[in-house]
Amino acid sequence: AQTAKQVIMQRLRDAERTNIYNEFIEYENEIMTGVVDRQDFRYVYVNLGKIVAGMTKQDQIPTEEYLPDQRIKVLVSKVDNTTKGPLIFVSRTHPDLLKRLFEQEVPEIYEEIIEIRNIAREAGSRSKVAVYSNDENLDVKGACIGRNGMRIQNIIDELCGEKIDIVLWNEDITEFVKNALNPAEVLSVEIIEEGEENMKVARVLVAENQLSLAIGKKGQNSRLAARLCGVKIDIHTEPA
Repeated sequence: AQTAKQVIMQRLRDAERTNIYNEFIEYENEIMTGVVDRQDFRYVYVNLGKIVAGMTKQDQIPTEEYLPDQRIKVLVSKVDNTTKGPLIFVSRTHPDLLKRLFEQEVPEIYEEIIEIRNIAREAGSRSKVAVYSNDENLDVKGACIGRNGMRIQNIIDELCGEKIDIVLWNEDITEFVKNALNPAEVLSVEIIEEGEENMKVARVLVAENQLSLAIGKKGQNSRLAARLCGVKIDIHTEPA
């Protein structure tokens, strides 16, 4: 009788683990709201209701402090099925978290009227989001920002004041690079190919008073723009 009881209990535990895994695999790469449980030198543990997920150092926003019972939105980045049960990992730094937040705040993105083409993100500091729409009559930037900036401000607040640049995607790479280097005013962009792998390089010309804006603090503006556009950016000033 004791053996039978142990077998039944083990099967019930296995069934429960399978159910939890099946439920959370559906949430992989989706956003969830959790409650900070505790933290140690490896993880911040986030209670998602039926299970506690782990958030590694790389998935934690460097400028953010995680306090017990704090409610946070996280991206379910990985769901593993192990012999000890399902292991769930969540992230606050993944670019897809930003994408899902935009889907929640901007109906036009959720309804696929506006498409997010790419995201370059340095979590907790600054991000650039490339957006596009087939609707020529739609103010794409305005829709993403919202009236009085409310839509984008809700996302900024959720991400600890992370600055977000909305960039209009353009099929013409020269125009796309110009847009991506905003707020700097770009005079011209020339695309050349370098090296054996034909790496595209954008030679960007700006006025001297726009150079620091184009490069950004510690090179951040040009670095994010390069990642967003998938090219190397080489910035020059207008010859005297």
